[in-house]
Amino acid sequence: MPIRNRYAEMHSEIIEWRHDFHIHPELLFDVHRTAARVAELLRSFGCDEIVEGVGRTGVVGVIKGKSCESGKVIGLRADMDALPILEMTGLDYASQTPGKMHACGHDGHTAMLLGAAKYLTETRNFDGTAVVVFQPAEEGGGGGLAMCQDGLMDRFGIQEIYGMHNTPGLPVGQFAIRPGALMASSDEFEIVVTGKGGHAAAPHEAVDTTLVAAQILLSLQTVVSRNVDPIKRVVLTVGTFRTDSSASNVIANEVRMEGTVRALDAQYRSFAETRIRAISEGTAAALGASVEINWTPGYPVTVNTPEHTEFAAEVARSIAGNVDNNVDPIMPSEDFSYMLKERPGAYIFLGNGDTAMCHHPSYNFDDEAIPFGSSWYSGMIEARMNLAI
Repeated sequence: MPIRNRYAEMHSEIIEWRHDFHIHPELLFDVHRTAARVAELLRSFGCDEIVEGVGRTGVVGVIKGKSCESGKVIGLRADMDALPILEMTGLDYASQTPGKMHACGHDGHTAMLLGAAKYLTETRNFDGTAVVVFQPAEEGGGGGLAMCQDGLMDRFGIQEIYGMHNTPGLPVGQFAIRPGALMASSDEFEIVVTGKGGHAAAPHEAVDTTLVAAQILLSLQTVVSRNVDPIKRVVLTVGTFRTDSSASNVIANEVRMEGTVRALDAQYRSFAETRIRAISEGTAAALGASVEINWTPGYPVTVNTPEHTEFAAEVARSIAGNVDNNVDPIMPSEDFSYMLKERPGAYIFLGNGDTAMCHHPSYNFDDEAIPFGSSWYSGMIEARMNLAI
């Protein structure tokens, strides 16, 4: 099951789709142009059914094989949204919308799945039904959850589902995967410390919220260093620290901090929240301030089921030869995790070569990865729903 010659023939066409998406990036659920173009292409391929507006702006295409006697239905997912970043690539097909760019390669993911959809509608060399899922709002909007809540799995009878993400630093065309936790959960928190503002020359007449907040920030580092099993992976980061005064001679009345907690073990999500609340409330009380903690649950841990991970690795191995099937888990999060909570399946990494990292203004998806990704998508359908000859 190597790269199909058909993908070599289609390569320039798929690149055109990808560049068009790159020129016109859209954010979160506001992917109306992208979704409309995806639906238009699926119709031109001859998909048996195309449904728009799933999970607000998601698109789903249904492709039936030469036979459907197996009763199997397998989903393939790609994300469509871009990021609020000013592009600095200098490409001739760079974003034409200032402040928005495809800095994570979702344009490539969408194009590769479209290439697989075209191939599958042409050949239909499988026994069952393929469901191609184009998802909005992966970048913080929870589009995967929205599609699941809109009945994605039951409406289309999906029994197992697979997804893919490009990976800078991994050679183009190479694949990497692991069973179990692959990507971390990500939850956000806000800590608001309120004291008593005053003059910097008279701290004894104030409650110094900057000092209290700084003590909380430092103490939060003990959650990972002293409360988490050293062989587990948890990352706690305070990303912002803002006082309500910008004057050097003022003791602020309020300080606001925001951060994230990432974990590869679901048990540490609730544990981290408990410890953050205890440390913040205890420190504030000891120093005469009050505190408010706002916790926003984010994406869950992305967990590959072992059996389906091996299926995904076998197909990748047939395309690339050698596959890293025990890659280290990483701490970014991914809302394909919601789909994997609904159905068994797997998420795999595809090499993007020596490029800027994802979410960098100089990042660009490598078009040479397209035949590998499209081959894997369609290969999953043909391998999992093998047509008896």
